[in-house]
Amino acid sequence: MDGINGITGLYSIAVLASLQYVNITYGEFVNADLIWYPMIASVVFLFFNFRKRARCFAGDVGSVSIAFWIVTLLLILIIKTENLIWLGFLLVYGVDAVMTILHRIYLKQNIMEAHRLHFYQILANEKKMPHRLVSLIYFMVQLICSALLIELYPVMGWGIFVILLLALMGLYMIKFPMMNPKKNEKYTD
Repeated sequence: MDGINGITGLYSIAVLASLQYVNITYGEFVNADLIWYPMIASVVFLFFNFRKRARCFAGDVGSVSIAFWIVTLLLILIIKTENLIWLGFLLVYGVDAVMTILHRIYLKQNIMEAHRLHFYQILANEKKMPHRLVSLIYFMVQLICSALLIELYPVMGWGIFVILLLALMGLYMIKFPMMNPKKNEKYTD
């Protein structure tokens, strides 16, 4: 996901930092450099992107490239540990993406066309929250979710995943009163 300054870089760092923590703390599932390199690249990218007026953008190519890197690392971790709980490192984006698709299906919109219905887009475009603040919120929420998964999974099992999933879905529902129903056409490009 992309579209507001800083969200791709910060969210990537949140996921990669979580993967690196697991890699260092619980046993190396991959050479640490394969996580450090995209983290460094994300920091360099943020130097140009995490500004009020960004100087460069990830676009589809950049977003998809970092997504492939992250998904590959997650798949390696899942295969080595034989545990799907690590999918929780993508929980915030995952809930936003799935809930937005369901919302668009409910609105009878073509889900293959451009839109502005992601929660972060509503916060930035409709509520006029600064892009960097929205990006920091997504970053922090994902870091908190990842930390809770890492620390509480051994105690609670999949219960912690379900609790976080339901909490994020509840937070996502806040989006609906924020939208202006009279301007529904505004949410499509």
